[in-house]
Amino acid sequence: MSTTASFPHRGMITVSIMLATIMQALDTTIANVALPHMQGSLQASQDQITWVLTSYIVASAIALPLTGWLCGHWGRRKVFIVSVIGFTVASALCGLAGSLGTIVAARLLQGIFGAALVPLSQAVLLDINPREKVGQAMAIWGAGIMVGPILGPMLGGWLTENLNWRWVFFINLPVGLFALWGIIRYLPESKPQGEKLDVFGFATLSIAIGLLQLFLDRGQQLDWFDSWEIRLEAAGAVVAFAFFAVHTWTALGTSFFDRDLLKDRNFVTGLLFAFIVGTILYGTMALLPMFLQGLMGYPVIYTGEITAPRGIGTMIAMIVVGRLVTRIDIRAIMATGFALTAFSLWQMTQITLQMDSSLILLSGFIQGLGIGFTFVPLSAASFATLAPRLRNQGTPVFSLVRNIGGSVGISIVQALLTQGEARAHAQLAATVAPGNQGLLYLPPGLDPSTAGGLAVLNAEVSRQGALIGYVNDFSIMMGVTLLAIPLLLLIRTPRRGPVATSSTAEVPH
Repeated sequence: MSTTASFPHRGMITVSIMLATIMQALDTTIANVALPHMQGSLQASQDQITWVLTSYIVASAIALPLTGWLCGHWGRRKVFIVSVIGFTVASALCGLAGSLGTIVAARLLQGIFGAALVPLSQAVLLDINPREKVGQAMAIWGAGIMVGPILGPMLGGWLTENLNWRWVFFINLPVGLFALWGIIRYLPESKPQGEKLDVFGFATLSIAIGLLQLFLDRGQQLDWFDSWEIRLEAAGAVVAFAFFAVHTWTALGTSFFDRDLLKDRNFVTGLLFAFIVGTILYGTMALLPMFLQGLMGYPVIYTGEITAPRGIGTMIAMIVVGRLVTRIDIRAIMATGFALTAFSLWQMTQITLQMDSSLILLSGFIQGLGIGFTFVPLSAASFATLAPRLRNQGTPVFSLVRNIGGSVGISIVQALLTQGEARAHAQLAATVAPGNQGLLYLPPGLDPSTAGGLAVLNAEVSRQGALIGYVNDFSIMMGVTLLAIPLLLLIRTPRRGPVATSSTAEVPH
């Protein structure tokens, strides 16, 4: 890109690309709460309807690494425009779908076209802002991609309850059209480099990522390695990635993954933390709605409302930290963020089945602050020393690793929750027997020597076992968060000075 002085419409560029980013980020979670309504409307089974989510995740993961090559071959502006058009049209097709096959195909298109939006917006913001404003720019970008998944369930629940599940997708149309207008009108083009596509590298990486996402997404449903499908997906992912790694390391010419990315210590360390942050954020986000709706009996809309303070905390933190990253050591800011996140997870270990929503509201807000204080300096530090020519490749890799971290986090917490519930249920159930003297004083309706009393007691044991499972999960997530703090020493503090820029941009006439 050209120097930052070449961007007289920096504000409009930012608004336009962030609208596209928020639109894509919302769609990672907004459809979740509408699945039961879709299932009835499309006459699909429980297992079949989950492909509405899985198809989007897998398609996005496979297409994401291609972003860097597309920008180098066609130019960033063209890729952005095609991505927004494709995503918006695919959203309309999702809303109009009359069968399961149609909506799954449309969601595949959504994932393919939407994959580039988040990394492209990050790359553009890095290029159009001078070094002293990079922190604020990353705060805006981080707010878009973090608040989107947090507010998605609440917005999706409201649209589904008050309008129709189809509006979960139709809501993208005005946003996409406005974003498209702004990008066409204000975003300058980057000069295409005419790069050749490393077909073997792309194919092996895509297969590895696609199979990994299927493994993580369907593992819980199919009881992990007890299923031949899961075994084949795991083995295929390992073999495909091994071929990709060997090919990339030994390639004499241009490889799909630029090895120069691995020479930047801050970028590589940033990838590690992006994975950790994705694991913590998405893992916790997966646990909380299940706890509130499954155990506490909260309706979908109320669940969205009481989890909204997490998004508010994230927004506040990102506004504040955007102004601090140029003045305070980013490692200290990130350590504060991890400490706040760990404290909020400790609060969640105090949950009970008789509590009100105040603990959820407070801990969610504090966790939002922690995520905001972590993600903005992480984004700034990861790209502070990376050569501008590598940004088109670096930003999709950063987003990909964060997304994989989220998928891994969700799978881990769900697996641990299932195991913890079963273990706690067995331990508690062992005490519910006619010989337990403590049960003699229970009301007649809870007498374990009768079938009715035993059924009621078993239901309560299941609830208490599930609660113990959730508490254990939050404890483990807290431990992971605390263990990440010493790793901050691996990050180098960026030197102050003018930001390096590339001269490959051309402002359209």
